[in-house]
Amino acid sequence: MALTDSFEAFLSELKQKVNLGKDVGMSQAMMADRAKAIGDWLAASYEPKNPEQRLLKELWDVSDAKEREAIAHAMFKLVERKVPARRS
Repeated sequence: MALTDSFEAFLSELKQKVNLGKDVGMSQAMMADRAKAIGDWLAASYEPKNPEQRLLKELWDVSDAKEREAIAHAMFKLVERKVPARRS
């Protein structure tokens, strides 16, 4: 996934990845598990480039495993509601 300066571009890219996961038959729970692993890597390795990324990193850093799972699921809801569906 591209790590962009724009939060909107990040959400758009995330939406594409969620759609790809759905296309290959992944459940939301499976994608959330992968999102948690990626979130752990990003929090340890990536310097946020905008206030929204900084907030996500700070939330991730202070959260326990159950809370991180909730953040991952909330991100899926966010892209479903905020980013327009792709056109086939």
